[in-house]
Amino acid sequence: MTAAGIPSIARGTAPAEAAYPPAVAALRLAWLHAVSRRVPVALGLLAALGVLLWVALHYHWNIAGGPAARMVIPLTIEAGAAAVIAVATYGPFGEPERATGRWLPYLRLAGAVALTAGATGGNLPGGSLALLRNVAGMTGLGLLAAVVFGGMLAWAGPIAYLLVTEVALQGKPTTPWVWPARPPHDLGAALCAAGVFAAGALLVTVRGPRESGRD
Repeated sequence: MTAAGIPSIARGTAPAEAAYPPAVAALRLAWLHAVSRRVPVALGLLAALGVLLWVALHYHWNIAGGPAARMVIPLTIEAGAAAVIAVATYGPFGEPERATGRWLPYLRLAGAVALTAGATGGNLPGGSLALLRNVAGMTGLGLLAAVVFGGMLAWAGPIAYLLVTEVALQGKPTTPWVWPARPPHDLGAALCAAGVFAAGALLVTVRGPRESGRD
């Protein structure tokens, strides 16, 4: 058999893939990437957490006590949302999209930003700015954890921050790094949370979640 007779799949280009127009191929790649990261499941979980947060705020679910006790329910829901987003960086088959070259970083970034935007549709006491700040900051910690520990353990970042925040709230923290304790319009807290999210999004975009077999 001559080289001309070798099937195109053996030369690295599947006939079905080659038949797709570029725009359709890009959309198909984005969809396959989302499905492999269980993004549809993540969206469902985020919607459920949003409903739970609305119910908790509407019916005034709280625990009597100081700020740590009063904020534990909304903060736990926010940390749960951030953990869902961070774990969505994990693919059970690693990152086969590396074969697509330049598209993989954009897929990583789009997934993280889209899920974070979708998770901030509710309201906290003081307005949605507090929700956006808290969830974005904790999501950034989750993305950083994904880079360091892997996508399966990315939940550790938001949960660890939740525990640290609850301990800090037992006092009177003034540092902007404990941003859930700050007022919604606190600029320093917003900058800290935004910086953490930007760092996490940048590293997970460029580096990707850690894969034990590769790293």
